[in-house]
Amino acid sequence: MKIKRQEHGKQGAFFIEEDGEWIAEMTYSREGTRKIVIDHTAVARSLKGRGVGKALVDAAVKFARGKNLLIKPVCAFAKKVLESSEEYEDVLAR
Repeated sequence: MKIKRQEHGKQGAFFIEEDGEWIAEMTYSREGTRKIVIDHTAVARSLKGRGVGKALVDAAVKFARGKNLLIKPVCAFAKKVLESSEEYEDVLAR
């Protein structure tokens, strides 16, 4: 499954699409010039337990590192993933 990203203005999303529909998504908004705020993560039931949510977070981390951004997670799932490992310390906004 390929994770795609789209952004319109200050709103963006990482998502997986199947037959024209998003079956997994993680949405964010820009806050200033150096921060993205992850506000929602959703994964279709058919994908539950397959690590798709974490893959979406990892895609956001890769994007943030490439653009020198920080991530502020307000979504409970993203917050749990990002705060559970030291590997994300460099992008986590405190």
